[in-house]
Amino acid sequence: MNIARVGIAGGLGVVATFLLLFLMHSLINKDLGEAPEEKETKIADIQMPKTEIETRYEEAKPEKPEEPQTPPPNIPEPEFDAPDANLDGLNMEAPTFESNIAMNIGGFSGDGEYLPIVKVAPEYPSNAASRGIEGFCTVEFTVTVNGSTRDVVAIDCTTKDGKPTSVFNRASIRAAERFKYRPKVVDGVPIEVPGVRNRFVYELAK
Repeated sequence: MNIARVGIAGGLGVVATFLLLFLMHSLINKDLGEAPEEKETKIADIQMPKTEIETRYEEAKPEKPEEPQTPPPNIPEPEFDAPDANLDGLNMEAPTFESNIAMNIGGFSGDGEYLPIVKVAPEYPSNAASRGIEGFCTVEFTVTVNGSTRDVVAIDCTTKDGKPTSVFNRASIRAAERFKYRPKVVDGVPIEVPGVRNRFVYELAK
């Protein structure tokens, strides 16, 4: 390290420092003079005129029109000629109907065999109708003491040419389940009748 160079550099730094301090001191103490006076401008006062707000709640109603002084013209009533009607031939009495139908289901006055009261026609099966199948179906069931049917089974169902088929079984059983009978009465007491048969005929409309 060169000691001479370090000493010179240090001396130059000290001199520069003193020069800066002197310059700052002279600037602070320098008299810059007074600031120029600025002219003041006065703004005139603004005053709003006082106004009154009037609120109206009532609306003006139109004047009632004057009634006409002339009466309306008289319109003559129309005259109608009364038709000559002979009411001697008219019968205004309500028609009367006589009914001799008697149905006794609830009570049993005497002995007797079972009798059909309601027989429901079966619905033609759609698969048989679409294929043009005609035929017959016999069902067997029991007539109960209240006249209904139970244990309905199809025992003999064939087509019109005698071939066995089951296409009519379901429709026949459903129809027989809706049958109503006058039950068989023995000694004044209704009894069940098993083995009752009914034959359904299935034919398409010609």
